[in-house]
Amino acid sequence: MTIIAWDGKTLAADKRADVGGTALTTTKIRRLESGEIVAFTGNASTGRILLDWYANGAEAEEWPESQRSDDWARLIVASKDGICFYESYPVAVHCQDKFTAFGSGRDVALGALAMGADAIKAVEIASLYQSDCGNGCDYYEV
Repeated sequence: MTIIAWDGKTLAADKRADVGGTALTTTKIRRLESGEIVAFTGNASTGRILLDWYANGAEAEEWPESQRSDDWARLIVASKDGICFYESYPVAVHCQDKFTAFGSGRDVALGALAMGADAIKAVEIASLYQSDCGNGCDYYEV
């Protein structure tokens, strides 16, 4: 229910969320005071908890309890050093690929990126062809 795309300099995210089968618009990405860009996939509330955990210092001993459930979220962090993500443990997984994508629209976005689209265009294309992505695009450049 999300598409997050990275093209090596821009992190872009769609804005669609689902509440009981009803699509609504929300924000899944923001720039922190540190300059890092953070975005999440998964349930919006668990994603927001994970984003706040990172913004408040990312202390391993304060890892959100929600990440131990079946309803965990993924946090993507982009900086001048590249991109990494967090899933079920408070350990950053660093991605060394030139571009990548996360969420239910990732396959469509990866195809778009492989054909030369930037992250914004990849989110737009995934939003056209993946029915649970859409409602606009937010993005930040590193």
